[in-house]
Amino acid sequence: MPHTTLPTRLCRLARMGWRFLIGFSILAFRYTRLSPAQQTAVTTRWCRQLLATLALEVRVSGQLPATQPGNTLLVSNHVSWLDIIALAAYTPPRFVAKREIRGWPVIGWMVARGGTLFIDRTNRRDASRVNQVMAESLRRGDCLCVFPEGTTTTGHHLLPFKSSLFESALLAGSTVQPVTLRYLDERGEVTTAPSYAGDTTFWQSLASLLKLRKVVVEVHYGQPLTAGQEPLMTRFELSEATRHDIAGHLKQWLDTPDTQARTAGDPQVEAP
Repeated sequence: MPHTTLPTRLCRLARMGWRFLIGFSILAFRYTRLSPAQQTAVTTRWCRQLLATLALEVRVSGQLPATQPGNTLLVSNHVSWLDIIALAAYTPPRFVAKREIRGWPVIGWMVARGGTLFIDRTNRRDASRVNQVMAESLRRGDCLCVFPEGTTTTGHHLLPFKSSLFESALLAGSTVQPVTLRYLDERGEVTTAPSYAGDTTFWQSLASLLKLRKVVVEVHYGQPLTAGQEPLMTRFELSEATRHDIAGHLKQWLDTPDTQARTAGDPQVEAP
């Protein structure tokens, strides 16, 4: 498949840098003074512009929630650093991220400023603390998002879900909505170019992405579920229900049950 030219890649990279500079300035000087509705509008516009800069086309399907869905927990598979931008381009949630990201230069400050919740995956007790914080946020009418695989994949398979943070939805009586992400090349085939899995670095992922003339991001919103109502009375049942929905839209068979979330070593903390 033909690749982009070097000048095209450099142009995209420069425009991407400019978008990040704009985003940084908005977060530094304006964001906290905006109303929630204005914050949502600014976030969706910035994310869509960044995706367009990288020649990413977003195709949304399914039961798309409101732009500001209240008391809603989005549950998504995890492929790339672009997942956050693709999701925030239509339904900007507060994300739950591993604590290490908070210490990243510039990026850590930006995601914290944008309302990200951080969790210490090495501390089993931290899951309980974060569940309480998430539940309070959901009760206030926020929309949150978790990636319960706990890590990224190439997009060709779905890992067992870690169930711990589903407890927050039970505490708040939330709507839980599965979201399926797929990245396709210009031929309509699944591409690993945006993947941030394994030993792949951010720069390797970005370089692979810049080589492609076009990438399609499919964002499918599945059937909304109500936490705490039959048959979704436990975090394990919520975890399995969302995983089955996402696997179905990835056209994957679940040959084994989601037993990883039941191990004694839980909390099985989710983080991008």
